[in-house]
Amino acid sequence: MIIPSFNFQTPEKYWDDAQVGDSCTSPSYLVTGERIDAYAELTGDYTPVHVDEAYAKASHFGCRVAHGLMGQSVADGLKTQSEYRFLPGMSLGWTWDFLLPIKIGDELRVRFSVGSMRASKSKPGWGIVVLPSELLNQHDQVVQKGEHRLMVPRRPGSF
Repeated sequence: MIIPSFNFQTPEKYWDDAQVGDSCTSPSYLVTGERIDAYAELTGDYTPVHVDEAYAKASHFGCRVAHGLMGQSVADGLKTQSEYRFLPGMSLGWTWDFLLPIKIGDELRVRFSVGSMRASKSKPGWGIVVLPSELLNQHDQVVQKGEHRLMVPRRPGSF
């Protein structure tokens, strides 16, 4: 596996470094047939609308589309490639809606913000952030959206 190198201009953030309203838009991701096929192989989801061109063309989509969870996975990955990122923590969960199909050739990016934050009650030294997020295509259409809840380390000595 070739791991891309990123030239970030800003350091990862502790929970204490974030503020409600902070926002960021990620780099982009090109959806290809090969990437959809790789996701199907990874997950075992070979539903024909994702992997069978003839079947997909006859469907109401008219073409192959990416798995909904592939879009969510891409959104999560794109956040980690953004200038606004946290020190490694723990994902607490997602609420996520699939609004429009993601098609081969779509160029996706995620726009997210800090919607709310609070210190953890059960884990001193940690804080919780809620990140409302939108997965956009090249036409600025929101194809998926929701929230990601994260537990993030606090700056040592700040609590």
